[in-house]
Amino acid sequence: MYCFSIWVKIQGADSTLVTASLMANNNSTYDCVGTVLAKSGCWSFLKGGFILDSPSSVSILYFQGTTDKSINVAIASASVQPFTEQQWRTNQQYIINTERKRAVTIHVSDSHGDRLQGASITIEQISKDFPFGSAIARTILGNLPYQNWFVERFNAAVFENELKWYATEPEQGKVNYTIPDQMLEFVLANQIVARGHNIFWEDPKYNPAWVRDLTGPDLKSAVNFRIQSLMSKYKEEFIHWDVSNEMLHFDFYEERLGPDATLHFYKTAHEADPLASLFLNEFNVVETCTDVSTTVDTYIDKIRELERGGSSMNGIGLESHFSKPNPPLMRAILDKLATLKLPIWLTEVDISNKFDKETQAIYLEQVLREGFSHPAVDGIMLWTAIHPNGGCYQMCLTDYNLQNLPAGDTVDKLLREWETGVGNGRTDDHGSYSFFGFLGEYKIMVQYGNRTTNSTLSLSQSDETKHFNIQL
Repeated sequence: MYCFSIWVKIQGADSTLVTASLMANNNSTYDCVGTVLAKSGCWSFLKGGFILDSPSSVSILYFQGTTDKSINVAIASASVQPFTEQQWRTNQQYIINTERKRAVTIHVSDSHGDRLQGASITIEQISKDFPFGSAIARTILGNLPYQNWFVERFNAAVFENELKWYATEPEQGKVNYTIPDQMLEFVLANQIVARGHNIFWEDPKYNPAWVRDLTGPDLKSAVNFRIQSLMSKYKEEFIHWDVSNEMLHFDFYEERLGPDATLHFYKTAHEADPLASLFLNEFNVVETCTDVSTTVDTYIDKIRELERGGSSMNGIGLESHFSKPNPPLMRAILDKLATLKLPIWLTEVDISNKFDKETQAIYLEQVLREGFSHPAVDGIMLWTAIHPNGGCYQMCLTDYNLQNLPAGDTVDKLLREWETGVGNGRTDDHGSYSFFGFLGEYKIMVQYGNRTTNSTLSLSQSDETKHFNIQL
């Protein structure tokens, strides 16, 4: 596994996308292992990574512009760092221990303040701070086994299609929120947070047919009604809204309403629900660097453009529909996006169904470990809603009878790994007991002789040890 970085400068064009590719003498070629949008007259930072699946005595990194013009590419300060798989995993675990966990010392004393040695302590994590969830569809309604299966695992949800415009208003003026209302009722009853997906989808084919026929003032009126209807209906119910979906690939609204259409969407949505985080959501940003529409710098430029325009856009959505993942490249892209200091969510994680189910599980674990161990990632959502006839979009965790598939085994394994669970111990001669726990809420029971007390403890992120006093 290799991480690399390099500074590049171009001559012969005002700007161009510089792509790094790799050729190894074991006949392996990698079309894209990193990109940067380079501009004439300044140095640009390219960060990337790759995995060599088999030994190669000589491998060559190529840096090439994508413009039609003939350009010169100068390079400087190149760095290539190799890692074994074990070193990579050790680094991931170190970040998890420092970013997702916290040290705790519980002090037990009597009513006089004297420390109690040998007190029995039981700790149990009852909720997790890190949002880890999945898409759900209307198929979860009335399906108690599916609901129980979901609640046992996840603390976050997103509706797969039920809030999209074509679902809530298939005919103009005939708005129906019955299904998402019922889904939200399930979510709230089980104290699960939910993302709102999505307000507008820039891909024309996923807009209602009647919307595609509108132009000018009629379209503007329709989009304003869409925002006001949706946001007033669900104000403060959803933690996020994907305001604009896939606008780097498509431009349905901006083409018809002008270049400031998206800015208007964000402004109006923020006014309607000021407490919701408003996201830009896009695919092929973190999954690969071969898609020239959605390179990491293209995405960063779009976010900065919206910020300059006064947008209230304050979240980065990475759909994360992976084929074969490239963890070093994924880390490089997340590192670069992290410089924006905005929340980053992996919003629709799955692995292509062109792979068999065992391979899907292997690749899914790589993606989830890389996401959970990156300090800039604030949440992970799987795209695994169950449909009785069509399975899932690309990847299922279970069959329709809720029996785990390999991907489901992987998720269950990681969920167990990423929770503190139940622990037992006794206070030392200082009346103290220490543990290292994942962020979240805990129930603590202390017993000493015939005395027992129960407390709750909240662990939030900090570099400092949390000290907690309990008196018996």
